[in-house]
Amino acid sequence: MTMIDIKKTDCNKKEDFYIFLDRSISALLRDESDWLANLCNTTALIWDMMADINWVGFYLYKEGQLVCGPFQGKPACTRINIGEGVCGTAALIRESVLVQDVHAFPGHIACDSASNSELVVPLTNGDRIIGVLDIDSPLFSRFDQDDRLGFEKIVETILKYLSIPEKY
Repeated sequence: MTMIDIKKTDCNKKEDFYIFLDRSISALLRDESDWLANLCNTTALIWDMMADINWVGFYLYKEGQLVCGPFQGKPACTRINIGEGVCGTAALIRESVLVQDVHAFPGHIACDSASNSELVVPLTNGDRIIGVLDIDSPLFSRFDQDDRLGFEKIVETILKYLSIPEKY
């Protein structure tokens, strides 16, 4: 594994930060084939590098639901139905969902009452939903379109190195 000193990054612009984070994730994943280890390390890296977040992790599609996967933060909801909450909505529509105020989102599932904004990016392979990457913040309006685009690129990178079996 290529080691990167993430504490010494000097990213003054958000775009530079996401380029650096994407490259760091790529370096972390490229030499490891185990999908679970890769998701674990990805969440740890995002957790360590992102400011103002209180939860980051993956929910993986299993038996018609999203099931809690590797994450960093407080204990989370274990299962989310497709179409429910922000994560289930992103999985249903297979598009990123950016929510500035989760309390105003119809059907929001409050796993952590400290969360106030959320960004969810689906992981797909063709028509197959693999899961979602979920990032929560205690700040209102923490995420914007630059964050959405940055994490969509990161999910592309993750999927390039990841092969989650259909039945895990």
